[in-house]
Amino acid sequence: MTSEIAIGSRVRKSPFYDATISHGVKQFSVYNHMYMPTSYGDPVAEYEALTERVSIWDVAVERQVEIVGSEALELVEYLSTRGMRSCKEGRSRYTPICDHKGILINDPITLCLGKDRYWMSIADGDLLLWAQAISYERNIECSVFEPEVSPLAVQGPKSDETMADLLGDWVTDIPFFGFVDTELDGIPFLICRSGWSGQGGFELFLTDESKGIDLWERVWEAGLKYGIHPGTPNAVERIESELLSYRADCAASATPLELGLERFMNLEREDHFIGKEALLSERSRGPSRRLVKIILSGERLTAPNEEPWPALDESGNEIGEIRVAAWSPAVKGNLGLALISSQNAGKDFNTVSKDGQSYRATHLSYFGER
Repeated sequence: MTSEIAIGSRVRKSPFYDATISHGVKQFSVYNHMYMPTSYGDPVAEYEALTERVSIWDVAVERQVEIVGSEALELVEYLSTRGMRSCKEGRSRYTPICDHKGILINDPITLCLGKDRYWMSIADGDLLLWAQAISYERNIECSVFEPEVSPLAVQGPKSDETMADLLGDWVTDIPFFGFVDTELDGIPFLICRSGWSGQGGFELFLTDESKGIDLWERVWEAGLKYGIHPGTPNAVERIESELLSYRADCAASATPLELGLERFMNLEREDHFIGKEALLSERSRGPSRRLVKIILSGERLTAPNEEPWPALDESGNEIGEIRVAAWSPAVKGNLGLALISSQNAGKDFNTVSKDGQSYRATHLSYFGER
């Protein structure tokens, strides 16, 4: 029996929803209280388009938390483990955000639109409510809300050519994590060199949601000669490229140090931020778990795992869990990420899938250590 997800008014649709339907979307998930496309029915074609040509994704679920006002930077600094004080206007940063115990609660890209205005482009989680509560409790002079902004991603080796044909050669000069406010025949958006893949590309932050279909189709037309294909954030390619998937990789219960994100934090800052004491303490004693990249022997996986598998030492004791696993065309093997105890993190171990298939996990690297 095939399971389906019901479409209804309780969960929001994106401005690109009708375009995804017309281009053959087959599967949705729910992310940030919105429908998110997860498959167009041919995983191989989607992977090949992303890694060899160009792919277009509806990622409007990457909602923005706008923080604006005379003390906007104060709130951004207090929320973020990294800080944005030295970030210039027109640039952005990956900024892990923790609770007071040092647990990662979101890992947004924060865009500096001005020293009194920021967007946090969030992963799946109610960061808006957290930021609003912190702002109110600390009596910080700023407004915190969700603006009318919906990203459309254009990813892959031919994304530069696609965007240059659409907008002009100037887009190729946009630096990594840099962005420009622009428009195309009355369609307003901010174009940022970013995206959740290791293939390079752009995200177009649409600021008039009535223009969603128009923007999608204009990008589609520009990409036709480059072999554009509809796609989604790719579960396989992002493991190959070591891009964290919040919740999927840690069940929203890990610290940034366990996840190998220390280089994206600034624990030496003199100012205070949420989770600082807990993270400094953890760093001094060492994280109790580590996220590791592994390759799994055994039969080829036909689909990514739907739930974690136990990680077992040689005596059969559980030492953690394999969070995600999938067949990787790049390594021609079953690739995965496991969150396991630090004392076992550099060792090989065993696992058993839900259907009873046994695998041997060979340690490749610690996540985030390149």
